[in-house]
Amino acid sequence: MEQFDAKLVKDQVVQWIRDWFEENGKGCNAVLGVSGGKDSSVVAALCAEALGKDRVIGVTMPNGVQKDIDDSMRLINHLGIRHCNVNIGDTYQTLMEAVKEQLGTLGVDVSNQTIINMPPRLRMTTLYAVSQSLNGRVANTCNLSEDWVGYSTRYGDAAGDFSPLGGLTVREVIAIGKELGLPIDLVEKTPSDGLCGKSDEDNLGFTYAVLDRYIRTGECDDPHVKALIDGKHVKNLFKLKPIPHFEYCPE
Repeated sequence: MEQFDAKLVKDQVVQWIRDWFEENGKGCNAVLGVSGGKDSSVVAALCAEALGKDRVIGVTMPNGVQKDIDDSMRLINHLGIRHCNVNIGDTYQTLMEAVKEQLGTLGVDVSNQTIINMPPRLRMTTLYAVSQSLNGRVANTCNLSEDWVGYSTRYGDAAGDFSPLGGLTVREVIAIGKELGLPIDLVEKTPSDGLCGKSDEDNLGFTYAVLDRYIRTGECDDPHVKALIDGKHVKNLFKLKPIPHFEYCPE
């Protein structure tokens, strides 16, 4: 793969954020969920450089107890940005119990996908509630590698008004995080689903290094992994497209 110029691309993303806000939210604040991982850390730092730290609001949204909440707060304190903490635990429990009860009347159990995807969608609702009360625009923190294989929740962490990392692979995001001078353990933190203790790579069935290489070069040494990546990419393309609609053409 070609050498990645982290400083050049970092500067380009910073300018892109400035231009986007000039056109779509002049004077508005950037609001984002801060998980303590590399993606939210890098997006927060990019927004702080682009807009100034006073225009960036980080939101922590634990579902009950978040084991790595200290990482989130360390990033917030490192950047000196404003923040608020909204615990979605009680809301999650109440909503899940209501869904379980009603599905039970239909003779159906709550699916594992429902359990996995409800917290991200509650966090999306929380971010927009905060954003709309603070003259904000919500930052999407997904990267290209995750989007490529659909490793996100539609209308959950895949939502947002602008996406600084949507065109950058995991490897490139890490390089930019280092260029920004973020705490190295946050930049290189092993991403996990936060639910079952598995890493993203365990869930996907391949490493981000392999995926990133395939995205940028089209090369993958393992035919099985290539087929797995291709299958996920095709299956999840709908997540990146606008909602399809019937096109009425009056005569």
